[in-house]
Amino acid sequence: MNLFSEQTILTVSRLTSLLKDLIEENFNQVWVEGEVSNLALPASGHAYFTLKDSGAMLRGVMFRSCVKALKFKLEEGMSVIVRGRLSVYDQRGDYQLIAEYAEPKGIGALQAAFMQLKERLAGEGLFSDAHKQPLPVMPQRVGIVTSATGAAIHDILNVLGRRNAGLDLLIYPVRVQGEGAAAEISAAIDNLNQLQAADVLIVGRGGGSLEDLWAFNEEMVARAVYRSKIPVISAVGHEIDWTICDFVADLRAPTPSAAAELVCTAKEELSHQLDALLHRLQQAISGQLRLRLQNLTGLRRALHDPSRMLGHQVQRVDDLSERLDMALRNLLGRRSEQLARMEQYLAGLHPAVKISKLRQELLLLSERAERRVCHHLEALGRSHGEATARLDTLSPLHTLSRGYSVVEQLHGGTIVRNAAELRIGQEVRLRLQQGSALCQVEETYSDSGVKATT
Repeated sequence: MNLFSEQTILTVSRLTSLLKDLIEENFNQVWVEGEVSNLALPASGHAYFTLKDSGAMLRGVMFRSCVKALKFKLEEGMSVIVRGRLSVYDQRGDYQLIAEYAEPKGIGALQAAFMQLKERLAGEGLFSDAHKQPLPVMPQRVGIVTSATGAAIHDILNVLGRRNAGLDLLIYPVRVQGEGAAAEISAAIDNLNQLQAADVLIVGRGGGSLEDLWAFNEEMVARAVYRSKIPVISAVGHEIDWTICDFVADLRAPTPSAAAELVCTAKEELSHQLDALLHRLQQAISGQLRLRLQNLTGLRRALHDPSRMLGHQVQRVDDLSERLDMALRNLLGRRSEQLARMEQYLAGLHPAVKISKLRQELLLLSERAERRVCHHLEALGRSHGEATARLDTLSPLHTLSRGYSVVEQLHGGTIVRNAAELRIGQEVRLRLQQGSALCQVEETYSDSGVKATT
């Protein structure tokens, strides 16, 4: 018996369509838990994946609009809870999950997104202490990026007004939550940097849930804070709240009020600091004055009466003069003894010519030595005129006047002291007391009287 009539025979397309309608009508919204595998993220922006557990697998797809709405990034092997509807893909006859929402199992989607972005930016070095800038000690202009109507701006203004009313404040109002808030915050930071409008920036808002603070966890805000040339204080939420902006900023304040206290020093604190510095300066000056006074007293004690010092110097001059006279007398005595020994020595060298010449030279040297000694001794008590006469007596011209002459080389004027320096036929100049004569050498003799042959 045939169980199927002609009317019950279905085509594949028809059967697939009936199954699709049946599944979609009965499973139009389901929650499915599983592990993501075979994840594919093509350029279209859609996400294709398989959900699996220990017993089965289910194909899934999430279209681009839903993927962009996710606060975290789907990753291979991630355990997720997915909400969507079941459908049948006609081309393959497979049923699949059309995912509309997903969140990581065990933690919320925002928390997962926070952890993923934090890990990635930390790997890029955005949280590095080496990049953080010090706050200015005495800023003159403070830029505030926050909501113009929130409680944070009122807390900041109250603190700044109480602690230091002289600051210039530039409020850049932005949305701090909701769609487009992150773009406004990052644009405000960039614009204040381009204008160089402040010495330090406070970026933040009051407390709230993770969703309320999410704008400060966006990557665009983190990168705007990182590239800011103006030091940035992050003041988002309460002390227990941490955002990506806190990690990137140059300094994190637990609250907006605390941020205001960080950018300025209270007037009372400045006054106390000035008083302390003034006291230290006065002590340092007093110490230096006491030290200088002690040094001056010591110098006064060490400084002697100039008249006494001059008296000592005069006495020293007299002592030196006496010692000089004694030294001269001793020197003259030694020279006389040397001359006597030289006379004895020369007397032993007996060639007639040499003895005659040496005797003449010895007599001349003795006479000149005695004359110099006499003149030197007489010069100690004589006037300037007697010294002039003594110099005239010792003049070479005076020696020439006694019949002596000086033999000079014709070229260069060098005085000839040894006959060996002359050649037969050489012309020399003979200098006399009155004038000079040009002579030619015909013969030369050595000290022993031997006639030279050249």
